[in-house]
Amino acid sequence: MKPHYLTSYLCAILLLCCSHLQAATFQATVDRTQLNSGESVELILESDDATQFLTPDLKPLENLFSILASKQVQRLSTQTQAERKVTQWVLTLQPKRTGAVIIPPLRLGQLQSSAINLYVKEATEHSVTPLEPVYIDTQLDQESVYVQAQLILTLRIYHAIPLFADSNLTPLLLDNARVEQLGKPRTFEQHINGVRHGVIEIRYAIFPQQSGTLDIPAQVFSATLAGHNPYSLTPFTARPGQRVEVKSARITIQVQDIPSSYPADALWLPAQNISLKQEWTPSLNGSITAGSAVTRVLTLQAQGLPSSQLPELPSTQSANYSLYVDKPMLNHRYTEQGLLSQRDERQALIFQNSGSQKLAAIQLPWWNTQTDQLEYAQLPEQTLLISALPASQSPLEITTLGSTPTLSVLNPKQLKFWQMLTGFFMLLSLLGFTLWWRARHQPAVIIANNNQSQRSLHDDLKRACLSNDPVSTRQALDAWARQHPESLADMAARDQTLSDALDTLNSALYSESNSHWQGKELWLAIVQLSFSTAENSDDQTQLPPLYPL
Repeated sequence: MKPHYLTSYLCAILLLCCSHLQAATFQATVDRTQLNSGESVELILESDDATQFLTPDLKPLENLFSILASKQVQRLSTQTQAERKVTQWVLTLQPKRTGAVIIPPLRLGQLQSSAINLYVKEATEHSVTPLEPVYIDTQLDQESVYVQAQLILTLRIYHAIPLFADSNLTPLLLDNARVEQLGKPRTFEQHINGVRHGVIEIRYAIFPQQSGTLDIPAQVFSATLAGHNPYSLTPFTARPGQRVEVKSARITIQVQDIPSSYPADALWLPAQNISLKQEWTPSLNGSITAGSAVTRVLTLQAQGLPSSQLPELPSTQSANYSLYVDKPMLNHRYTEQGLLSQRDERQALIFQNSGSQKLAAIQLPWWNTQTDQLEYAQLPEQTLLISALPASQSPLEITTLGSTPTLSVLNPKQLKFWQMLTGFFMLLSLLGFTLWWRARHQPAVIIANNNQSQRSLHDDLKRACLSNDPVSTRQALDAWARQHPESLADMAARDQTLSDALDTLNSALYSESNSHWQGKELWLAIVQLSFSTAENSDDQTQLPPLYPL
């Protein structure tokens, strides 16, 4: 066996062994890190060690928490290329004291999890008067907000009687404001006036788009009661199958305009925190050679702003180097403080001359909504030392017109391979041309879509608009318009509201991020359109709409 083959074979065996001998992990996570006194928190312990059949040691939790419930779940993890068996222990914990509480490290055999810091706030005292079996508590994180800044709305649905899984909450739709639900609803338990309540928590990030007053309408929650447990101390009674419906409070909040002290020529960025950092590849600790490319990744991170609102960073173009910028990457995630967005911009720089080269400073103004003052996210001026290219190398080989080009000669095997590949593609092209010629002389086939009535197309369009999906809305809109004598252009020409809504839809379809388009305005414009009497009479013969507005 040749030496280089032997080396590759041994490396492959070594990598295979390392993959099997990869250290097992034991991790601890919680669904939230801030809670009120009397509330519970869910602790998830996860291990991928398939060789152990032990259970975690929970004794360190006894002094700090009451374990209300526990369960064990086994699943397959596909985070890596190979599936791995994962075991989870899900614990429902209730802290025994307020303030800073630490979930201590827990052990599973030889493995140990990391500690987790919690903060338990003093709960506000509820009224001693009898509470309803189901009610909604509405909270805002601030009393006023700047335009385009983040406002967090928290809805907590308390129920002292178990509910079936058919509960429903009306969607939060606001005029002149963008709404983003902060993750999935949370469920936990809380003791109120000695009564054990289940809690469903839904959090929204609201971004007002104009100053003035913002009205947050009441949300309706409906569910079916599962009945009363006779052994429970709950003072409420209910029969199984009883339907209950409750409403949240209606809230009006003041939206402030952009402060006069903010720079007039800068993009308005109200946030809790904005940071700007950079990374270089290769590292600036090594030498940079003239003519070679270095990569600079600029990361803009904002707490309390959607990713679509993060601006393009100021250009640092210069005659001393060539700058190539890739398409930025936008992403976001949900935190306790709301929406955390990030914009990554990758730049490639090529310095042609050696010596000391300077990159201009980057400065981005933003408004701190916590301290209510103007701040700047900035990167200082960067000085790079570019070394000259060695004399034995040339950054670019240029062939002059007077020189004789050198032709590489293919050996017979390579020549035969390319001849066979060329012949294959010629036969493939001939086959495609034959099929196209045959299809061209076939009679046209008209597909009639008689199975879908105007009412079903009408309902499909409504469902797509209210689900805020621009792609599905466009498809449903085209199908609906083909059933009318007028085109979409004619309809928009006689209705300015529809014309504006169509422009908004097209902008969302061709923008970088179309996940925040609201289709209610388009649907209301379509509902207000007037058509012929014959068409309206045909609609009246159909069934009522599935989802009435």
